[in-house]
Amino acid sequence: MKQTFKRPKALVDIPSHFCPGCHHGIIHRLVAECIDLYGVREKTIGVASVGCSVFLYDYFNADVVEAPHGRAPAVATGVKRARPDNFVFTYQGDGDLAAIGTAEIIHAANRGEQITVIFVNNTVFGMTGGQMAPTTMSGQETTTTPFGRDLKTNGFPIKMSELLTELPGSTFVARAAVNNSKNLMKAKKLLKRAFEVQINGEGFSFVEFLSACPTNWKMTPKQATERVQEEMIPYFPLGVFKGGQE
Repeated sequence: MKQTFKRPKALVDIPSHFCPGCHHGIIHRLVAECIDLYGVREKTIGVASVGCSVFLYDYFNADVVEAPHGRAPAVATGVKRARPDNFVFTYQGDGDLAAIGTAEIIHAANRGEQITVIFVNNTVFGMTGGQMAPTTMSGQETTTTPFGRDLKTNGFPIKMSELLTELPGSTFVARAAVNNSKNLMKAKKLLKRAFEVQINGEGFSFVEFLSACPTNWKMTPKQATERVQEEMIPYFPLGVFKGGQE
C-alpha cells in the first residue's frame, strides 16, 4: 500500500509529551510542513519560550535557541540581526507572550523585526499549574480564579492580534484555529503567508492559534475542542487582521 501521509522532514520522529487533546502537536505539524514547503529547514532557527512550548528543540529537526521567559522576540531579534539570511521564528504560549513578554512582543512588532511569531493561545498558564493568563476568558475557572475570572477585578481577556495590528511596524497579523478540518486548512494558508512575509523580507509576521488545553480546563479532548468553537472563537474571531485577505 502506498503511503500518502507521512511525517514532515522538519519534525523529529519521537513521541510527544503533550497531553491528549492538546493542539500543540497539530500546530507543530503545520509549522514543520511550511518549513518543508519553502525549503528553509537548513537555515531555520527557532526560538523556544518557557511553558508547554519549551521542548521545541526536541521536536523540530532544526536549530533552536532557548529564551528566558517572555523574551523570545528579543532573542529572535538578536538572532535575525546577527544572521539575516536565516529564517527565524518564535513559538510562544499566552502566559509567556501576553504576560511576562508583553513588552518584548509589542516592541519587536513595532520595530518591524524580520521574524515570524507563532502564538498559541489556550487561555491559561499550561505547564505551571493552570493559573489565569491574560487571555483567560470571563468567568473561566483557573487555579488562581477558582470562582471564575471577574472582569471588574481581573480586567478583560487581552486580544493580542488586534493589539499588534495597530502597530505600524507589523506587516502580517492573523488568528487561526485547528479545532476542525476547515479551520485547519485556513490556518495552514495563514501560516504560509506569515512565512512568505519573512522570506520575502517584508517585515514582522504574527499568527495566533486558538488551542485546546483539556488538562487545565478539566475537560475531555472532545469538550475542549468544542469550547474552542463555542466560546473562544466568538471572543477571539478568526481571520486576517493586517496584510492581506483570507
